[in-house]
Amino acid sequence: MSQEPQDTLPARRSHYRWVVLSTIFVGYVICMADRSNIGTILPMMRGEFEISNFTAGAVSSLFFLGYAISQIPAGLVMGKKGTRTIVSVAILGFAIVTFLIGHTTGALMLLVLRLCLGLIEGATPVGMTSTINAWFPFKEKGTATGVYIASTMLAPIIAPILSTHISSAYGWRQVFIWVSAIPGVIMAVVFFLVVRSHPWQSKHVNKAELDHIKGDSGSAAAAAQDFGDMGILDRIIRLTKAKPFSTNREVLKSWNIWGVTIAYFCMNNVLYGMITWIPSYLHAARGYDVISMGWMSAMPYIGGFVGALLGGVVSDRVFHGRRKPTMMLTALLTAVMMGLLLVTPDNSLLLALVLIFTGFFLNIGWSAFTSIAMNMTTTKTYPFAISIINSGGNLGGFFSPMIVGAVLDLTGNYTMAFSYFVFILVAAFVILFTLREFRPGSRLEVGGKDATSETTASVSSQEPVAAASNR
Repeated sequence: MSQEPQDTLPARRSHYRWVVLSTIFVGYVICMADRSNIGTILPMMRGEFEISNFTAGAVSSLFFLGYAISQIPAGLVMGKKGTRTIVSVAILGFAIVTFLIGHTTGALMLLVLRLCLGLIEGATPVGMTSTINAWFPFKEKGTATGVYIASTMLAPIIAPILSTHISSAYGWRQVFIWVSAIPGVIMAVVFFLVVRSHPWQSKHVNKAELDHIKGDSGSAAAAAQDFGDMGILDRIIRLTKAKPFSTNREVLKSWNIWGVTIAYFCMNNVLYGMITWIPSYLHAARGYDVISMGWMSAMPYIGGFVGALLGGVVSDRVFHGRRKPTMMLTALLTAVMMGLLLVTPDNSLLLALVLIFTGFFLNIGWSAFTSIAMNMTTTKTYPFAISIINSGGNLGGFFSPMIVGAVLDLTGNYTMAFSYFVFILVAAFVILFTLREFRPGSRLEVGGKDATSETTASVSSQEPVAAASNR
């Protein structure tokens, strides 16, 4: 009996896309560590520089101003030049500026450096989610984006604990050097060596993996079939057939893009307001000492890490690629948990559980704010679309710490300050109702050809194709 020739067997995929995703994950943990430790060491910085609550909020807020300003230029450049070099340089710049922050001599210098840090670091999320969009097929984008978002939750788990121990032993300045600057330099080199803007540019990707990424068996029609019909849920999320935006002008004119941007602005108000003020809240309002504060501050992000990982899988597998359901759940249920936080009695176990579930619900739909634009756009317009969403969204990180700080200066009451989070989450939920969910099978006849085919053709012909960003 003759044996089937070995070369007729299907080739195994190289799976290098998961190496790329792992590199993105570790890289963004390092970038997020700086944002995550600022709330923990703010009390020590305030003691040295004698600054008000409002100025303390501005230390965090100015980072997000620079961060928001740099998003759209980064998206436009990466749409033409790719992500690899720009992201590597941005991570290196982040490391240099955090090193300088560790040597700052006054409050004004600190504020200026925080603004510069945001301007430099702003390119990293645009590039990292652009890379994910280019490296993963439709049916894996939500899961891959969830892994990326989980990195933003792992950092706040690790950073406060490391920061409190390092600052207690060696002073707050050493936190910026050992947690951010040195790992940043190493990661810039690793990212440049490991990651390519597109999978066809990597020698580690074989044809089987390229075919999988292109979706040779997952064309727009196949994606639509997998998407299926979910009855009343599709009516609630306003599922629609519409062509994806093939030009930047169409992106700018779309309420769907601007609605996601405003809702993401609201969500970032809560996330970065919590990162900045939860440690101070635990210390001032709940009476925790520095070490206990560091451990308790990590609770929302333990829940958030699980929520981010689970949210991407739920979006891909339970809702078959629909993004709005988890987005709406995250806004509504986080509002409920923030309200519960304000009335939770002084019981450490109960408080820890409330913080864990607050972080869980805050993040279960977070990845969808990035991946929903993937259904609305082609690979050429996604960088610009997501840079708008990320830019406007991260303005929430600019305003929230200062708003909460100003309320605290006026009232000295954390219940009043944190009620702002409940209000803005309800606003996000209402805005999300007005958006439409795009059915992927409707991605037909964009410029005379199927949008998915466009992606496939561009990869096959090895023409640069853009893809882009978040958090």
